[in-house]
Amino acid sequence: MSELEDVLADSAEELFEDAPCGYLTTGLDGRIVKVNRTFETWTGLTRAELIGTRRFMDLLSPGGRIFYETHLLPLLLMQGWIREIAVELRGAEGRTLPALVNAVLRRDAAGEPRAIRVTVFDATDRRRYEEELLRARNREHEVAHRLQESLLEGALTDDARLPTGIAYVPSASGLQVGGDWYDAFAVAEDRIALVVGDVVGHGLEAAATMGQLRSAIRALASTGLHPSALLGALDAYAHRHDVGRFATVAYAEIDVARGAMVLACAGHMPPALVVPGEPARYVMEGRSAPLDVYPTSTARPQSEVCFPVGALLVFFTDGLIERVGQPLDDSLDALLAELERRRDRPPETLADEVTTAMLDGVEAKDDVCVVAARWTGPR
Repeated sequence: MSELEDVLADSAEELFEDAPCGYLTTGLDGRIVKVNRTFETWTGLTRAELIGTRRFMDLLSPGGRIFYETHLLPLLLMQGWIREIAVELRGAEGRTLPALVNAVLRRDAAGEPRAIRVTVFDATDRRRYEEELLRARNREHEVAHRLQESLLEGALTDDARLPTGIAYVPSASGLQVGGDWYDAFAVAEDRIALVVGDVVGHGLEAAATMGQLRSAIRALASTGLHPSALLGALDAYAHRHDVGRFATVAYAEIDVARGAMVLACAGHMPPALVVPGEPARYVMEGRSAPLDVYPTSTARPQSEVCFPVGALLVFFTDGLIERVGQPLDDSLDALLAELERRRDRPPETLADEVTTAMLDGVEAKDDVCVVAARWTGPR
């Protein structure tokens, strides 16, 4: 008989005893009535120490035992099986074994439940892999968070004619860095640009993309492009370099010498405008699709908006207003109401107060960015 034939000739008992997984059978109360040699080896407990003296749940960690008794066992009795349940076995001399458990309910000829058959798989390598994966994700998050912070810490304009307030609230999950970003910089002596954007995705890639788009906008603005042409050039940049597809951007240039604003918005939430003596409203003009939506770059519209002394412009990202189960129109109306209540507040205070009011004690599910700016008049 060849070596292979000799192996194939193993008896059913030998296959049971030395299977690459632990086998055991318990009564409905969990008391162990049968185990194989593999399970003995993994736990360091002999059959004499297991059979008739211990219940399967007694070999689990305290939390695992509670979970088994309150959830798994009732589920097993109800549906007849459970699969790939992660547990931690406690064996002899304090040894522990991360394991995956499958179990089926054995019934008699009359259909009455009689016993539970359990297979136990060693999950040590899987646990190690999951822990390493978690560490890698945490490292990526830390790098992305530092990158995002460094990009958003760039010097902003401090022109007294256009005091600006920023509120930024990262998502509550803390697991991913989002792609929300903002900027405020001088384009010329009397022209100031305000920008808010939102990159699709999270993590290191989103943070890097945000930095590329933010830098590209500053570079394009330095060439003298007006908002519509700037967004058109940014659209071409996104397509050419395959970066920032479907990102949204709101870009405004404010002439602080004469009180005028030109706005172009690529798929972003419309900014709110609060003009003295008028109700707060959203600027719906100058809108177009997000970046790199169309295969070829298309003309981007812009809107010229009167911006008198005392006028307030508020940019924001969707994390401020999108709520599960709440219509977007209701959220947009609520934001205008909050701005009406605070129309005379300084932008630096208003941005924080409006953000707090809109979140209303609820942890943000997405990053929230608010930029508020008020024209105080010419020098």
